[in-house]
Amino acid sequence: MSTQGFLDQLLRTAQSALGSSGLTEQRQGGGTGLSDLGKGALAGGALGLLLGNKRLRKMGGNVALYGGVAALGALAYKAYGEWQRGQAGAPAAPPRTVDRLPGAEAEQHSRAILKALIAAAKADGHVDARERGLIEDEMGRLAASDPQLREWLAAELERPLDPAEVASVASTPELAAEMYLASLLAVDDQSYMERAYLDELARRMGIDDGLRQRLEAQVRGIGA
Repeated sequence: MSTQGFLDQLLRTAQSALGSSGLTEQRQGGGTGLSDLGKGALAGGALGLLLGNKRLRKMGGNVALYGGVAALGALAYKAYGEWQRGQAGAPAAPPRTVDRLPGAEAEQHSRAILKALIAAAKADGHVDARERGLIEDEMGRLAASDPQLREWLAAELERPLDPAEVASVASTPELAAEMYLASLLAVDDQSYMERAYLDELARRMGIDDGLRQRLEAQVRGIGA
């Protein structure tokens, strides 16, 4: 399974699992409660564990969950394009977001976006060692046919939170915008810890205040 396919499935199928018993009180029980559910519920369960069930439920009406990677790219495209047109001497070329890239480039973008999503979900400190194990297990089952992807996911879950390291993979301004948008979906911007993480991530990626405001407006406009 490609990273793009994994991320797409993670986003799209989380919505279908929101009402299932597999997403209720996972963090309090001894197991995941997902062993007899389908792959869609499994993806929802993995994202639910990663973000915390309450946050995932708040995202329930979010178009990025329904539309997957393409919707995420379209939202970043809109925000980045509007910001770009407002810059003096801005180039006329359209932004190259994940939904407008050929396979190899889209795969690279998807991995960076997933990296940002995983890191942002850890910004509030809720993912402890036990939860990391549960998330790794669920994501590993979803990516069972791809050992390299499983190994990469495990490494990202274990990696200490470091906004500089996350920002280092933002190779283009468009990718930085997509990564920041994914991070916005994974945090509670009312939390001091999470807001501080977003501030530092944006600074490290060189996202100016105007673009940040447009990206954040996209998230506010699509929330449930």
